[in-house]
Amino acid sequence: MDEKNEIAASRQGNELESAVYQGIRDTLAKARAKVFSTINTAMVEAYWDIGRQLDEAVGERAEYGKGLLCYIAGQLTAEFGKGFTERNLRAMRQFYAAFPIRHTLCAELSWSHYRLLIRLDDEQRREFYRSECVQSGWTVRQLERQINSFYYERLLATQKSSLESVRYEIHSLEPKDGPEYILKDPYILEFLDLQENRSYHESELEQALIEKLQEFLLELGKGFSFVSRQKRVTTEGGEHYYIDLVFYNFILKCFVVIDLKAGKLTYQDIGQIDFYVRLFDDKVKRSDDNPTIGIILCADKDESIVKYSVLSDKDNLFATKYMPYLPTEEELKLELERERRLIEQQLT
Repeated sequence: MDEKNEIAASRQGNELESAVYQGIRDTLAKARAKVFSTINTAMVEAYWDIGRQLDEAVGERAEYGKGLLCYIAGQLTAEFGKGFTERNLRAMRQFYAAFPIRHTLCAELSWSHYRLLIRLDDEQRREFYRSECVQSGWTVRQLERQINSFYYERLLATQKSSLESVRYEIHSLEPKDGPEYILKDPYILEFLDLQENRSYHESELEQALIEKLQEFLLELGKGFSFVSRQKRVTTEGGEHYYIDLVFYNFILKCFVVIDLKAGKLTYQDIGQIDFYVRLFDDKVKRSDDNPTIGIILCADKDESIVKYSVLSDKDNLFATKYMPYLPTEEELKLELERERRLIEQQLT
């Protein structure tokens, strides 16, 4: 066998060995994942059942419950080790109280997911996060971040059709495919670690978002995938224009172009995003895509500019505020009240 044939045979042998290894590796990885999923489901169901037994035993007898939990915690810790403190037993009882129907438990959620969910007192809010967590495949850390950034409240407050009807629709968790049911205002960008009270250029904000793209996609919400930054679109006359960020939303079946503004919203910004959307629709959008959505992501906005501009007339143009830090509940409440007033003005 000549040298070339030996090299070819060696390569074929290496490729075969690699393929066999990859097949065995995939088998083991799938088996481990299946075992982990089975163990997770079994433990969640066990904790639920422990919570049920404790709840039925204690009933309304608070003082008896304290003594019982202390006794059970001591016995279980002695026999099974860590993990059965009085605090954890109370969490299991709370788990059962929050999710009393066993078959509604989700195999996709771990005990750590449920520990976060049971802290939410409002049943509709809790159910919203549970459903979103399953559908979007949130990790425990991502679920915690969405709760802490008031994801549910921001989504609810951004709806343009108001008020009680929208509240009922979101609470009932019926699937919605309009932009007003997916986009939020404000967007929380605390993951960028931007310093407060410092002026930023749009290019700095753009670079920070690209570096934390996974976190930004999580904040954007359902159905978003990244397409391009500084997307060049050229007119018939040869003029080039560059759009900061372009995404595609497979739920809305349309492109979403984002124009970043580090300062306060101006009427020139609104004219620019309107122009970008029209140009993008003409030069890039395919015939089977829905009309492009344009978003101005700005540090602040004036209600009057929004009210007396094309933003109040067009369903595919939005100006949304970003906050570079996690707001307190009071700060968010004030911001959402301001947004609610703006929406009501647009409806009148």
